[in-house]
Amino acid sequence: MNIVYIGLGSNQGDKIRNLNDALAAMRSISDINIKKTSSLYISEPWGNLDQPDFINQVIEIETVLAPRELLHYLQNIEIKMGRQRIEKWGPRLIDLDILLYGGEELNTPELTIPHPYMRERLFVLLPLQEINAELIFPGDGAKIEEVLIRALVREGNQKIERIQGSPADTFC
Repeated sequence: MNIVYIGLGSNQGDKIRNLNDALAAMRSISDINIKKTSSLYISEPWGNLDQPDFINQVIEIETVLAPRELLHYLQNIEIKMGRQRIEKWGPRLIDLDILLYGGEELNTPELTIPHPYMRERLFVLLPLQEINAELIFPGDGAKIEEVLIRALVREGNQKIERIQGSPADTFC
């Protein structure tokens, strides 16, 4: 079994329901076992700022699926939920990103692991630290706390807020 971290995000429609629907779709896949879920976080958009705020979450799963197989399952969930890839970093009904896949590093046109922007995104780092405060990144061996501190210093007062009543380790 491989331990994998997946980032979920939505900024269109019923954002919380979109995340819950994506979790339900992942739970229905026999080769995916959701182990932990972070709280929900409201965050400003990243990249393209002219769009509504996002609700984000990170989950930890166990899977026997290879990285590309997992990617295809996640993309199929996005498509079935109505995601359309119109513009880079644009609004989205659902976004499912493989952040980390065990200790693997992968760089192909289709998939890069670790996710290439995860160390810059507080909406990934905060929920990731919430579900695994001991996490060590592959490659350079950086600890999640170190990476998060650097991102907080760099990003300053970027708007990100944990939604009250969304405790970790429970399904929404």
